Amino acid sequence: MGKEKRYWLLKTEPGEWSWDDQASNGGISNWDGVKNKQAQKNLKAMKLNDLCFFYHSGSNARRVVGVVTVVREWYDEGGEGVVDVKAVGEMRRPLDLKELKGDEGLKGFQLFRQPRLSVVPVSKEVWERVCELGGGFEGDGKDDGGDDVDE
Repeated sequence: MGKEKRYWLLKTEPGEWSWDDQASNGGISNWDGVKNKQAQKNLKAMKLNDLCFFYHSGSNARRVVGVVTVVREWYDEGGEGVVDVKAVGEMRRPLDLKELKGDEGLKGFQLFRQPRLSVVPVSKEVWERVCELGGGFEGDGKDDGGDDVDE
């Protein structure tokens, strides 16, 4: 029996680190700067190939814009915990927070219960519903001829 893939949501202010920043330079970056102990615990729990929604936070941009995958698990860099993630692809249709909150299938989403947490676990059911609402993401193997990412 293999381990079950887990899903996450990573928040960033677009002025600090945007989807365009993530997608450049081969799409690989360190996910660092996480100070909250609960968010750090979530970051430590990430495993190789887990998928993460890339979420723009901030007053003007609260929305899921893309998907990244974990390419290096938790490690220490200069006294700070870091996870490396790689861009998989943009959401076919970005989903803003208002739309997410209005969907009955997303009731109980941890993003709503702990809105200030920067690293949030996502259940498989919520992951699938968000992907359904957003038409999936580039690289999910659906209608784009790209690499198939195992959901």
